[in-house]
Amino acid sequence: MKLSDCVRASVSSLRANVLRSILTTLGIIIGVGAVIAMVSIGAGAQSRVEDSIQRLGANLIMVMPGSQQQGGVNLGAGSRPSLSESDAVAIETRLDTIAIAAPSVRGNGQIIAGNLNWYTGIQGVTPGFFLAREWQLLDGREMTDQDVRRATKTAWLGYSVYTQLFPDQDGIGQTIRISRTPFEVAGVLAPKGQSGFGQDQDDVVFVPISTAKKRVLGRRSSFRGDDVQQIYLKVVSAEYVDIAEVQVAELLRELHQLAPGQEDDFQIRNMASFLEARAESQAVMTFLLAAVASVSLVVGGIGIMNIMLVSVTERTREIGLRLAVGAKRRDIRFQFLIEALMLSMIGGLIGVVAGIASATAIAVFGSWDVLLQPGSILLAFGFSAATGVFFGYYPAYMASQLNPIEALRHE
Repeated sequence: MKLSDCVRASVSSLRANVLRSILTTLGIIIGVGAVIAMVSIGAGAQSRVEDSIQRLGANLIMVMPGSQQQGGVNLGAGSRPSLSESDAVAIETRLDTIAIAAPSVRGNGQIIAGNLNWYTGIQGVTPGFFLAREWQLLDGREMTDQDVRRATKTAWLGYSVYTQLFPDQDGIGQTIRISRTPFEVAGVLAPKGQSGFGQDQDDVVFVPISTAKKRVLGRRSSFRGDDVQQIYLKVVSAEYVDIAEVQVAELLRELHQLAPGQEDDFQIRNMASFLEARAESQAVMTFLLAAVASVSLVVGGIGIMNIMLVSVTERTREIGLRLAVGAKRRDIRFQFLIEALMLSMIGGLIGVVAGIASATAIAVFGSWDVLLQPGSILLAFGFSAATGVFFGYYPAYMASQLNPIEALRHE
């Protein structure tokens, strides 16, 4: 029996029971659509984390003060003022693996520009901070060491802050007020976007670290004199990050005169490694979600097998007649396999469309990052076809093994 004859016979059979065919494919449709949607969401999340790693820089290390306890309660990282600008200088000058060590202090405050205002983060930094973070300048001038030495009242605005305070005019050279102190807008930073933790990195104002301590943070901060809240370290190359972490820890223990066995009074975070670990966990979660969604494909395959068994029972006389007039058993088996395969492939095609539509809708209306992957789409469709063949073989085999005489007697 020719393949074209099998296909025509299968199409005729499916068209004779349109509603049943549609209901049979629902499991395949839901399974394929769910797999594509889940994998696309997971791939989008991984892509976002990878972008965050690129924006942070793969060779960025952040050092924070250790934690302290108050009333038996651990106040968390950064609560103990144990880092200083001197630590940053020592790290940069004594360690060959560190290219830049940029100390930083931070707080929050109301920024006023004319009749507009915006509450945002305020960070006191040195010029090395922008190099360590690979943060480009969009407009204006760069911060200099002279700004830090003189504690100049100059500010560099993150892009989000700039658009809020100066929506319709050029803000460079304009005056803003931070903590009731006038500052000149010296520059605007290029957009960084969201961090791997979902925070808007552009919602911040930068001032010289000396200015932040004297004029902005003031008494609101528990940090005094040489103290800092963070030190950003740029390693000379990503391959030296692990070595640099160990060297920084050893140097800080020496500078802080910590005895052997005494707990570190600082914390070191390799941000890229943290985000990579997060990406790996999201990949595992995506796999689990796809595995759960693929259960629908198995259920759909069982549905196809059940319906094909019913079809064999209903068409017993037809099968017996074909066998009686000379049809070979492999022709009968092949025809029923083609029917099962067509059911699963039709369901798979509709499922692909449904999955792409669902992923697109989630991206548009849910504001989620979604990344459609052709490989996962082809894999889901291929799995649906394989499901049809696997679950359709048993009914096809049963049909081919019918006794022609008994089949013709079937009522």
